[in-house]
Amino acid sequence: MSFTLPPLPYAYDALQPYMSKETLEYHHDKHHNAYVTTGNNLIKGTEFEGKSLEDVVKGAYGKNAPLFNNAGQHYNHLHFWNWMKPNGGGKIPGALEKAIVDGCGSIDKMKEDFIAAGVGQFGSGWAWLAVKDGKVVVMKTPNGECPLVHGATPILGCDVWEHSYYIDYRNRRADYLKAFVDHLVNWDYVDEMFQKTR
Repeated sequence: MSFTLPPLPYAYDALQPYMSKETLEYHHDKHHNAYVTTGNNLIKGTEFEGKSLEDVVKGAYGKNAPLFNNAGQHYNHLHFWNWMKPNGGGKIPGALEKAIVDGCGSIDKMKEDFIAAGVGQFGSGWAWLAVKDGKVVVMKTPNGECPLVHGATPILGCDVWEHSYYIDYRNRRADYLKAFVDHLVNWDYVDEMFQKTR
């Protein structure tokens, strides 16, 4: 199974003013496309050829760094585009809201911890909401890593590589993360991923 770049689930200008058309054009068409192309070249002739993307990500971790980096970023971005929507944020579905409150203390505390995780990730990486041992937790990972390789299932992730926010926010990573949790998150997609963990 080869990696393919899906189209965005909305127009390039649909997330403005929180994420610009220019950011999405660069991020999706150039950066994500490069992970797909490089990943397809690196997987040829390896033991991972023909495996599911999740199996490639978990299997290549710690074994084949170049393949892991590109497969990991492909996995992360496939979900990242769906974790956002025009007029996002807002009401969190009931069971998910309860699980977040149980795991993080409150919705406000989860948002605060999520933003802090993203701001505190040195260099490039991701901030996450994940399900680990049946509980919703906030995590952060460097580079292309995701909770899958740490015994957890991601249900929401925010890309804090500079190409994700620098055009719109320059060095204000905290403002980008706040805009993400308040105005961009597609909580229905987060809930879909959460339901699969139960």
